[in-house]
Amino acid sequence: MTTVPTDTQLWNALPNPALILEGDGSIRAVNAAAENFLASSERSLRGQSLAGLVGPMSRTAGLVDQALAQGTSMADYGVELTLPERSARLVDLHVSPVPAEGPATCYMLVVHPRAIAESMDRSLSHRDAARSITGMAAMLAHEVKNPLAGISGAAQLLEMSVEGEARELTELIRAESDRITQLLARVEEFGAIGPVQSIPVNIHDVLDRAVKSAAAGFAAHVKFIEEYDPSLPPVMGDPDHLVRVFINLLKNAAEATPEVGGLIIVRTAYRTGIKVRTPSGKRASLPLAVTISDNGRGVPDALVDHLFEPFVTSKSTGTGLGLAFVSKVVAEHGGVISCESEPGWTRMKLRLPIATSRELAEAEAAAAAAEAGAEAGVPLEGRLGDGETVSAGGSR
Repeated sequence: MTTVPTDTQLWNALPNPALILEGDGSIRAVNAAAENFLASSERSLRGQSLAGLVGPMSRTAGLVDQALAQGTSMADYGVELTLPERSARLVDLHVSPVPAEGPATCYMLVVHPRAIAESMDRSLSHRDAARSITGMAAMLAHEVKNPLAGISGAAQLLEMSVEGEARELTELIRAESDRITQLLARVEEFGAIGPVQSIPVNIHDVLDRAVKSAAAGFAAHVKFIEEYDPSLPPVMGDPDHLVRVFINLLKNAAEATPEVGGLIIVRTAYRTGIKVRTPSGKRASLPLAVTISDNGRGVPDALVDHLFEPFVTSKSTGTGLGLAFVSKVVAEHGGVISCESEPGWTRMKLRLPIATSRELAEAEAAAAAAEAGAEAGVPLEGRLGDGETVSAGGSR
């Protein structure tokens, strides 16, 4: 006989953050999803004023005040909910009266976060844009680079036979031709990314390589804080491509941080409940979370939603291909990436799938076959590289 869940179990099973508010707007109770969303325990939140938490002039507080005054249900959509020490989140809000003991009426505020779903949609759009760039790169290499080399060569010959203003113009032609050639080389490199391997990868090994490389070079002025969940399972992917992803993200973060007091925080965690539909139509879970935060100047609001699109950049000398590459590789690994930014803090958030037991078994069988072939002196395609290790746990 099936046991009926208790009210408390049902309350904490709600997938969206929910808060019970007293008639004066103070918090009476929160469910487990709200504790996670607000990054605070129910004990610390109980008795707090909602207006004090989200701001007395915010749309959230205004919606609750209106519902309390009219004694009815209210809703608001596309609200930017800002919490202390956290960037704004785009949410939908619903406030409804609920029965309570005694004459006073309580209200339930339900929060429907929209950021993750929208970041997934944007990630799919970025992936399609990246594929277009990949196809365009091959065309540019043939149709543009060769004629450009001829223009540069002709300008060099003219430069030897002219003087004065005409010589300056030929130098300008050569300089601009070289600049375009370098840009085309970047585009060609973007399209020349090799196929993604599919081997079990310890994400902490990848992050360690990227952080050490950054700390020894472009991020020497930065203090790194690494907060890793040691129990994370492996992901299936290409360790070299993932290292390039994190080096790109760390480079952007390091360039944004101040020369004195620069800080980058790298966190990993296991988060359940996020699924995305793959191109094959299946729903895949993305529980592995990696967040790279920096205390830099932040990303302009107008660029945040377009940051991973090709040729979009906030740098005066940037090409806008670094983060497009990041989005492309993350999508090829079945994951999504999003950006949250405010003055003083920027967070790059990656969500990746974990390796299934079947994938791990197939990888183990392939490694065993490769080892057997090596002992027999038979070269096998797809063998693991020398020194490659597979680990199910995180680094400690």
